[in-house]
Amino acid sequence: MGDLKDKLVVVTGGTKGIGRAIIEKFSEAGYTIATCARNETDLDDLKKSIEGKYGNKVLVNVSDVSRKAQVNDFIEFIRLTGKPVAVLVNNAGKFVPGQVHTEEEGVLESQIETNLYSAYRLSRGLIPEMKKRKKGHIFNICSTASITAYTNGGSYCISKFAMYGMSKVLREELKADQIRVTSVMPGATFTASWEGVDLPEDRFMKPEDVAEMIFTTYQLSDRTVVEDLVIRPQLGDL
Repeated sequence: MGDLKDKLVVVTGGTKGIGRAIIEKFSEAGYTIATCARNETDLDDLKKSIEGKYGNKVLVNVSDVSRKAQVNDFIEFIRLTGKPVAVLVNNAGKFVPGQVHTEEEGVLESQIETNLYSAYRLSRGLIPEMKKRKKGHIFNICSTASITAYTNGGSYCISKFAMYGMSKVLREELKADQIRVTSVMPGATFTASWEGVDLPEDRFMKPEDVAEMIFTTYQLSDRTVVEDLVIRPQLGDL
């Protein structure tokens, strides 16, 4: 493991899908993980499984990142570890299909809170420490919906376009501080968001493939950053 156990990889929404695959990948390499989710049982199961499998440390915190106070609690939880944040993955998100003019009242607000404000608040909380060290890598899990509007995307597309915009702003703000920022835009990935869809599993990307690309991107030298990482199913978008 070397000194990797002293470097913290922070992943929001880490118990399922892409978030869990990212945690698996960095755990395999020996990093210490800090993650949050809303379900305590899922977090406990994740901690037991990952630590048993890889022997690293997984620090878990029950948090609904759509709520400002709980994001602040998670930030304090991270600070109390005493470990420098090597990687921040703003992964937590929700998808509610619909159209802007017909979707239920409140859908935009709820998706903005989860898909945008959570990443905005957590980034603001952790960036000062990264700036002091002149080191760190932020991965913002956007979506192909950040660059392509879908007819059933509605407020989800709006929130993901905004997330991509924030990510691009952070890239410009932090480049002089040697902090790398990567916008990750996965297409349809086989996760809980697609449960119940009548399509074969092999029509979707594997969460592990997205995690592999993130890990590889992080492994590049400090002289290089992948700004945009667009990953789609081989047969194209759904």
